[in-house]
Amino acid sequence: MNIAMVGTGYVGLVSGTCFAEMGNTVTCVDVNEKKIEDLRKGIMPIYEPGLKEMVLQNAEAGRLKFSTSLASCIDSVDVVFSAVGTPPDEDGSADLRYVLEVAREFGRNIKKYTLLITKSTVPVGTWAKVKSAVQEELDKRGVSVPFSVASNPEFLKEGTAIDDFTKPDRVVVGVEDEAAAKLMRHLYRPFMLTGDRVQICDIPSAEMIKYAANSMLATRISFMNDVANLCELVGANVEAVRRGIGSDDRIGKKFLYPGCGYGGSCFPKDVKALIRSGAELGYRMRILEAVEEVNDKQKTIPFAKLQAAMPELEGKNIAVWGLAFKPGTDDMREAPSLILIDSLLKHGCNVRAFDPVAIDEAKRRLGEECVSFCDDMYEACIDADALVIVTDWKQFRVPSWAVLRKTMRGRLIVDGRNLYDLDEALAEGFTYKRIG
Repeated sequence: MNIAMVGTGYVGLVSGTCFAEMGNTVTCVDVNEKKIEDLRKGIMPIYEPGLKEMVLQNAEAGRLKFSTSLASCIDSVDVVFSAVGTPPDEDGSADLRYVLEVAREFGRNIKKYTLLITKSTVPVGTWAKVKSAVQEELDKRGVSVPFSVASNPEFLKEGTAIDDFTKPDRVVVGVEDEAAAKLMRHLYRPFMLTGDRVQICDIPSAEMIKYAANSMLATRISFMNDVANLCELVGANVEAVRRGIGSDDRIGKKFLYPGCGYGGSCFPKDVKALIRSGAELGYRMRILEAVEEVNDKQKTIPFAKLQAAMPELEGKNIAVWGLAFKPGTDDMREAPSLILIDSLLKHGCNVRAFDPVAIDEAKRRLGEECVSFCDDMYEACIDADALVIVTDWKQFRVPSWAVLRKTMRGRLIVDGRNLYDLDEALAEGFTYKRIG
């Protein structure tokens, strides 16, 4: 099948590349000329394990192409995916300008039946606006060209996106006609050899599923963080509590790990957008309002614990392990590390930071004049009065306590991800503060 994928951000580039891997011919389209030129040279705009190799292989095979113009390829494609960004407006609602521009461009150029699929995360009802925008352009042209619209929300996790796409637990497809349903089943058939996991539904339901799924996961995170904070006050062990409730099949173990809050491009944005969608209809999403409030507060906990243990912070050397919002990515959008480092700098600390992949992104966001970025986790700890762990990269899980004792000046560790056993850390001579 011939596919156009508009938008070469995280979702668009991963999706387009995985479709090409299955033998489709895919043209990834983006108005950013530098990004397209870089992709043609094999320079990736994002970090995702295995993605660069897959892009290069499929580009060399001629299955994956890059263009700055949808019009240049639309005559040869069967489906067009819209995977452009939907950044939050100031009021938390999703900004649909790019989604609707893709729809207008689609309407200005189609000459035969083509399916327009929204892969971006959009509020319920966006499909009607997309369909209307396409029809308006056709009317302006004075032509009658058949088309369909569909919704196909993504469920990719940064760091495991290729596996998530090629071995999906479900593929949600919202359609309003059988022609679109047939095309979508054909498109995803190569990914379904071990069992059909395509879920066909109406378009509003498909749009809602994406927001509801991310909001539920965010809710579990904030719930567990709230419980962790209470555990600390009453003297309960949050790890024992987590295991106890996670053993219940009705609850399950996933997304019940206490920490310093969620970040990234999805959960914060989607929770805000769902709250806003409810508000526009006169309905308060009270649980999600609390989820957001708890998460905002949770991001301040590592600094609060550090300050409580070390009241005089002026001039202190603080090592920070982890800058990305989660392991497996260089994404720092809404990252807890940003809140921590901002507080450290405001209190006169000297910050030395390390992250396996997010250093360049951190330099772009924070600048190099205020933070010293290190090439090694132990280098960041040289003469450190305290170490704060923000991201749970695997290489942080079994540190050399001997090296830490030798390199650090102080013995305080604030662990925002609960990586270590309390008794072990204490036995190694460290003061160990964790979540809950």
